[in-house]
Amino acid sequence: MKVTEKIERTAREVLIKKAVDLLSKDPEKNVHKLIELVKKYVYKDEDNLSRVKVVEDLYDNNPPTNQFINNILKTTDINCMKKFFINFLANSAWYGMPKREKFFDKTGIKTPYVILISPSMRCNLRCGGCYAANYSKEDDIPFEELDRIIGEARELGIYYFIILGGEPFINKYMLDIYKKYSDCMFTPFTNGTLFNKELADKIRDLGNVVPMFSLEGFEKETDMRRGKGVFNQVMKSMDLLKERGVLFGVSTATGRNNIDAVTSDEFIDMLIEKGAKMSWYFIFMPVGRDPDVNMMLTPEQRIYLGKRIRKIRSSKPYFAIDFFNDAPYVGGCIAGKYYCHINSHEDVEPCIFSHFAADNLKGRKLVEVFDSKFFKELRSRQPYNKNLLLPCMMIDNTNVIREVIEKTGAKPTDDGARMMISDKKFQDELNNLAYDFKPYAEKSWKEDFNCKGNYKMSKG
Repeated sequence: MKVTEKIERTAREVLIKKAVDLLSKDPEKNVHKLIELVKKYVYKDEDNLSRVKVVEDLYDNNPPTNQFINNILKTTDINCMKKFFINFLANSAWYGMPKREKFFDKTGIKTPYVILISPSMRCNLRCGGCYAANYSKEDDIPFEELDRIIGEARELGIYYFIILGGEPFINKYMLDIYKKYSDCMFTPFTNGTLFNKELADKIRDLGNVVPMFSLEGFEKETDMRRGKGVFNQVMKSMDLLKERGVLFGVSTATGRNNIDAVTSDEFIDMLIEKGAKMSWYFIFMPVGRDPDVNMMLTPEQRIYLGKRIRKIRSSKPYFAIDFFNDAPYVGGCIAGKYYCHINSHEDVEPCIFSHFAADNLKGRKLVEVFDSKFFKELRSRQPYNKNLLLPCMMIDNTNVIREVIEKTGAKPTDDGARMMISDKKFQDELNNLAYDFKPYAEKSWKEDFNCKGNYKMSKG
């Protein structure tokens, strides 16, 4: 380790120790002391300093934000809080980001902020329309291989991993991965049915695992999709984590038939009461074995979802993210730039919804894949549209994925992706989908965003 890196690491460790001391004594009264402490350490970094000042302003002047932050500080287990500060804020953001930027300046290779990995596509549920039932243990990424991938990513300055599937907790070895990489943050997206007291205790003791529970709405909507009794099982799992002070959230696939339920005050209030701290909304996408555009949001619903999520953020002590409608804040599509997905066959895809790959990690180093022609071509085209409410290369700018695939030779990794580039009927459906949504996006872009977005980040 170089001298400058040692100095940076020491500075981080000193800051974290002081922060944890403040939070463990009287978190609410010490919030401003903590903010001043952080400002002192990041004063040379204008971007980070501006972010800290935004948080400070919201804490002082927005009651829901104030309540949200205080709730986290009062209810979170001290070990989980410490890991969140060290692994997510210090390692991933403060230390990892400049390390990745220096690597880019030196090599020209862009590395992502977060990696999504599906170690296994197996699942204990058999949800309608899901593909997971077609996989076996033989399709899993072996422990040694997953260990290698995460180790290489960490060396590149990547400290945040989202674990997908299948069901992440079906693989017992994941707990060993979380323990070994104790300085990294992991967010498994789980169906929530495998939790018990023993698992909840282990997650609390690890501290670096923030589960996201998948819910389609209340009991009616969730059980209709996932099976009778699943909703109540998830509620019990939430109770186990809340009792232990473990940070967790909710992931929601939002479609035509459940949007009203999952955006209602009643639903959000229920999640707050259960101890969830955030929700991540994804619109239903026409991917997988039998892609169906009829389950997707209507243009009106898609715009409404964005407005509603922004309203929830400003009015409730809860943090909600809209994967598509929040695109203006991050410069549009971030696939292959700020994140990517590694599937259970070790194909490296630019996005969890974009099932195309030009490279496989078997026998290859992770850094080589980030330097691929496929990812470079995608990044060179981003944003795909000046209107950042039209971020997607598959449903908003349908020509992009076809042109990039033809130019780079990337291959589809599932049936739905194959249909996107070879099935004329499906292509026409996607083209019509984009055509119908565009006028709604143009209107909202002008009225809600004043035609302004984070173009700086779009070229980051």
